[in-house]
Amino acid sequence: MPSDAIRAALLRRLQTYAAISEEDTRDILALPVTVKKYPAEAAVISDGQRSTECCLVVDGFCVRSKTIADGKRQILSIHIPGEIPDLMSLFLHVMDHDLSTLTPCTLGFISHDALTRLHHRRPNVAEIFWRDTLIDAAMFREWIVNVGQRPGPARLAHVMAELRARLKVIGRVDGNSFEMPLTQEQIGEALGITAVHVNRVAKQLREDGIVELQRGRASVLDEAKFRELSDFDSRYLHQSPTS
Repeated sequence: MPSDAIRAALLRRLQTYAAISEEDTRDILALPVTVKKYPAEAAVISDGQRSTECCLVVDGFCVRSKTIADGKRQILSIHIPGEIPDLMSLFLHVMDHDLSTLTPCTLGFISHDALTRLHHRRPNVAEIFWRDTLIDAAMFREWIVNVGQRPGPARLAHVMAELRARLKVIGRVDGNSFEMPLTQEQIGEALGITAVHVNRVAKQLREDGIVELQRGRASVLDEAKFRELSDFDSRYLHQSPTS
């Protein structure tokens, strides 16, 4: 993918949150980006490492996660094209969690120095990136509530509803289906349940005619039942400049 298309993907993402002037647009599109390809389930940056650049997801899916002493992993968030999942590393220099690929990915790396210069030169852009970080925190709050309070079927439906809403903004929803390239084990790590429990929940949702998971895609079979089950309110995603 040409580097100008990569910067344009970032710009589209930021325009979801705020109006951007022509001058700010020009400087965003001038950011130096180093593009690298990664296989699935590869470490991008690990807990405890020091970072000198931020990672833009150009294509594919990434996850942030935390692994405890006994080897169990909790997936903290799923990231899609156009997102910068490690933007906090610009100020928090030591990573406190892992960032890894979920699928084969194309990633664009922007140096901290370049981003810092842009923020100093364009305060409005700095505010937009700050807003992005605040939305990231809002998503974390929603994931905590989801894992801590909803039963398994609603927990899975809510993650699916969020992912669909975010993918829709970038044109990656096809009718009633969308990409959800997680194994049952990975879904369990995101929901805080076992893979066996995930299998039971997925089977129940399919038999109830609500959703179906198959070959890395999710399909909503009954929109009304799905909305009721997921208890999803998209306000926390703030998917418009005025929300």
